[in-house]
Amino acid sequence: MTKNQKLVYIALLAAQGVVIGLIERGIPFPFAFAPGAKLGLANLITILAIFTLPVKDSFSVVWMRLLLTTLLGGTLSTFLYSCAGALLSYIGMLIVKQLGPKRVSIIGISATGGILHNIGQLAVASWIAQTWTVMLYLPVLSFMGILSGIAIGIAANYLLEHVQTLKNFRALYDRPTKQMKGVSK
Repeated sequence: MTKNQKLVYIALLAAQGVVIGLIERGIPFPFAFAPGAKLGLANLITILAIFTLPVKDSFSVVWMRLLLTTLLGGTLSTFLYSCAGALLSYIGMLIVKQLGPKRVSIIGISATGGILHNIGQLAVASWIAQTWTVMLYLPVLSFMGILSGIAIGIAANYLLEHVQTLKNFRALYDRPTKQMKGVSK
């Protein structure tokens, strides 16, 4: 695996995340009991990045996705909400992933990300509104985050097992660092 191949892979993941995020923005959410809730489909790309790239590179995918999605139709407030949710979700998923596959599956890691994404967004909303009563919405959003996290986790698990390119990157990522000298340069 050359450095250029890795850069192309990172760029493709970021681009896919942006496209999915923009498409999702146009999908109306059918449940009136959770206004503002989204499916979080772009988090599929974050999960794939976490499981196929080193931390530095997967963070690059998340950051590029956030910036590009904001530049292509967001505002400062949408960037703040998205940034808080995505970064808290990303860090939380990395921490939970460290427990290992015997303790937590990809589906569990994704569900954790769904909940933490909502906590991050509500924290920003509380900061902007100058009140913590916004957090009363957390149980509803947590339920939606768990459901969408499970669905995203199932999709990610399927893709990681059935798409050969993802299997190759995951195998390369899982190898000991000594064997990855050509990739880290």
